[in-house]
Amino acid sequence: MSRRPAIRPERLAARLARFAEIGATPRGGVNRQALTEGDRQARALLADLALARGFALRQDDAANLFLRREGGDPALPPLLLGSHLDTQPTGGRFDGALGVLAGFEVLEALEDAGARTGRAVELVSWTNEEGCRFAPGAMGSQAFAQGQIAPEWREARAPDGARLDDELALTLAVLPGVLLAPLGSPIAAYLELHIEQGPILEREDVPVGVVTGIQGTIWLEVTLTGQAAHAGTTPLDFRRDPLAAATRLLAALHGEVMPSDPQARFTVGRIEASPGSVNAVPESVTFTVDLRHPDAARLAALEQRVREAAMREAERARCTASFRPLAHMPPLAFPEAMLEVIETGAGRAGLPTLRLISGAFHDALHVARCAPTAMIFCPCRDGISHNEAEDVEPRFVAAGATALLEASLAFLERAEMGTSIETRGAAMRAG
Repeated sequence: MSRRPAIRPERLAARLARFAEIGATPRGGVNRQALTEGDRQARALLADLALARGFALRQDDAANLFLRREGGDPALPPLLLGSHLDTQPTGGRFDGALGVLAGFEVLEALEDAGARTGRAVELVSWTNEEGCRFAPGAMGSQAFAQGQIAPEWREARAPDGARLDDELALTLAVLPGVLLAPLGSPIAAYLELHIEQGPILEREDVPVGVVTGIQGTIWLEVTLTGQAAHAGTTPLDFRRDPLAAATRLLAALHGEVMPSDPQARFTVGRIEASPGSVNAVPESVTFTVDLRHPDAARLAALEQRVREAAMREAERARCTASFRPLAHMPPLAFPEAMLEVIETGAGRAGLPTLRLISGAFHDALHVARCAPTAMIFCPCRDGISHNEAEDVEPRFVAAGATALLEASLAFLERAEMGTSIETRGAAMRAG
């Protein structure tokens, strides 16, 4: 290479600002949910930027979009960088977008320096990481890892009634001239930069988090069913009120689950009473439960605890309880060799690092089934994410992108020297 590749922080900052305009909300956030018009606009802009730099494009059946900077041997599996461009309904400017655009900055830095890499370096924007419009989350990376889109996903409906398969077709049609490739392809390794979405790095004033793994997640939909009744004429002892049961259940779980286990996470993100009339006892109440834990056995025990508690409260109210699993992602530990790649790269740039586990799931969770995988975290202000107030200091944006570039170079150097990093089974299941 003619000179060492380097990140241009001002270029990356401008790109982040430009993408934040797509789906911008009045309060400074972003609403760019998966497979909406805003998501399609962001994909089209990323494709335009790639073509302007001469990078090759392809997409797959899950609408994952890949950008490729070719290497010396096209037959070698590429180093893959990536994250996502979709957001929560009231999301921030950095969740996902930082990883995609910092990855693009890495490709540009390599191109600017005339870097010759032994293998290609690719960037992917995964489809539907957030899972707020269509469940499950991280759908695109799951489809990539398993080589197919689950049939039940294709029939999934968004709250607005849109069908996933129809939205995928509309999204793929935005880039009609781009090669449509099969789901799944060999990769040498995967690196993902993401905001921490928690307070640890900022509190410690450390610019680079080396993610050791991802805690497990279970999403469960719970429905309590009783009997609809008139609000004014039905005495307490005649009521079969599922909302009263749900209120007692959730209050008890909130008071017990996390206080008894600091590593546990219990969240109810959505609740709906039916028929939803102001003057009627509900017939049913449906709510979602998000459970997280870094230990697989304890995660399973948490789910059982929720199910048993729901059954007890339903019986007490003369109601019934039913359950619908939405997602199950076991805990994951990233391979030590990949953590060392990140630490080596950050060290070359003079960036302090801190090892920590991810409390949120990410696309890396699924890509780890295919190749050695690791993640880099950068601090976000007050640990706030999934919120319009989400923010990252410019110095941390630059540090995160630099760490991603240097980790990429460190991996490529190891690969060219023949240093072994396991390509299968490298990411060990935790617990």
